[in-house]
Amino acid sequence: MSEDKRRRYSAPVVDGIGKSASRAMLRAVGFNDEDFRKPQVGIASTWSMLTPCNMHINGLADEAGHGADEAGGKSVIFNTITVSDGIANGTEGMKYSLVSREVIADSIETVAGCEGFDGLVAIGGCDKNMPGCLMGLARLNRPSVFVYGGTIEPGKNHTDIISVFEAVGAYAKGDMDLIEVRQIEETAIPGPGSCGGMYTANTMASAIEAMGMSLPGSSAQNAVSETKIADCRAAGAAVLHLLEKDIKPRDIMTRESFENAITVVIALGGSTNAVLHLLAMASTAEVPLTMDDFTRIGKRVPVLADLRPSGHYMMSELVAIGGIQPLMKTLLDAGLLHGDCLTVTGRTLAENLAKVAPYPDNQRIIRSLDEPVKADSHLRILYGNLAPDGAVAKITGKEGTHFKGRARVFHSEEEAQARIMDGVVVAGDVLVIRYEGPKGGPGMREMLTPTSAIMGKGLGNDVALITDGRFSGGSHGFVVGHITPEAADGGPIALVEDGDVITIDAQTNRIEVALTDEELGLRRKRWQQPEPRYRRGVLAKYARTVSSASVGAVTDRP
Repeated sequence: MSEDKRRRYSAPVVDGIGKSASRAMLRAVGFNDEDFRKPQVGIASTWSMLTPCNMHINGLADEAGHGADEAGGKSVIFNTITVSDGIANGTEGMKYSLVSREVIADSIETVAGCEGFDGLVAIGGCDKNMPGCLMGLARLNRPSVFVYGGTIEPGKNHTDIISVFEAVGAYAKGDMDLIEVRQIEETAIPGPGSCGGMYTANTMASAIEAMGMSLPGSSAQNAVSETKIADCRAAGAAVLHLLEKDIKPRDIMTRESFENAITVVIALGGSTNAVLHLLAMASTAEVPLTMDDFTRIGKRVPVLADLRPSGHYMMSELVAIGGIQPLMKTLLDAGLLHGDCLTVTGRTLAENLAKVAPYPDNQRIIRSLDEPVKADSHLRILYGNLAPDGAVAKITGKEGTHFKGRARVFHSEEEAQARIMDGVVVAGDVLVIRYEGPKGGPGMREMLTPTSAIMGKGLGNDVALITDGRFSGGSHGFVVGHITPEAADGGPIALVEDGDVITIDAQTNRIEVALTDEELGLRRKRWQQPEPRYRRGVLAKYARTVSSASVGAVTDRP
């Protein structure tokens, strides 16, 4: 590939007498004459001191920049935002979490589009960073590599952030005193890195590696490690190789690569948020993907990983036995992955996995295909008169596959949390938390606080929770989210009343309320559209532009 082609975006910004002013500005930030002749590689960093997930990413961005520079490029580091779900959960601030995914995508597109970067490295840590980065890269469609910031080490006594949330519920039940809760609070988060189970961050990192948009091994590395530093340097260099080969994100983010991502997410027992984010990423890359694809693939892919929140082990323990590469090799050999998909190495997935060694014989984290944790997918796409456009459940089987109970209706997460903590919620209840969808919340908050309280109070097998909001990757129990149409759009969830009988069946994939069409019709006539909760600012803008959760809750859908 010619040098001019490698510089197709930066050359118009810096070449010729007419761009003297541009060069003058860039000289002030460290460019010299030689740099103007190099391909420019933007390093999109999500560093901030807001959260342990991202507190180390400035150093990783520097390493990626060095890698790009040593390979013959000129790196330019810029920042985008992050927010912390773990801090904001259970508060009004959590409404900004899913919004941040769109802001990240918008900001990466905006900076790279304006500055004329020829290629990009994007480094993400917390949940929304990863799909936000991939959406930005897919919009730009310039040679790019994603780097995961890495997982955190376990806290004292094998604790993590979910241990803290569930300790609060245990305290409310009387099983734990304040000193015990404080001890867990002080030791569960020992340093940098994303939350330690197969929660949303590790789920999405794994999905992106399976898709081919990060280098082999990137998803399963400790945040503070020599392997993560090497991963960042290699990513910077890989962009120059992609520029030479003219390989762009949409060459990699194909229908088959999304199917690979879904397959790996299921095998790992990953977060329900993967459904929302993969749909959003596919929409941005203009790849046809629907919720029903998760059901189709899930019929033939088992859950193999015994990882938190439903299992026992943490991501750092999976890292120690080889990460997800041996799992992917197993899935490939079983015909469950598309091996001919292109990746950011410039090679196919099958070529990347050809020499991967199997897991150690004595490991207990990843089961064999003959003895799975669950024979088919834990991600269940449910339909019925409560969710005509679909809903997403995470049913591992440990909580059962069928639940029938009486509705206890709440119009906000806070209201539900208060009634769980004070004992109003009892066995046999189906908590209905509505007006928490993408438009109604707005922002589709995660229900980690109430689900953790339910588990902490010992009600995990006795209470179900359904919502037009969503769940943290750390949520477990009998939970159903993403119910569409959402309540703010007049979906049936808006019509449920206290005492209505709700049935959830994860074998037939149905979610029903025991009401006739006539009764639902009468209630719909009485229903009134609620006033928007925000009239100005980013949440108001988001509510006006966001699409349904059934198509990814994106804001740029035509």
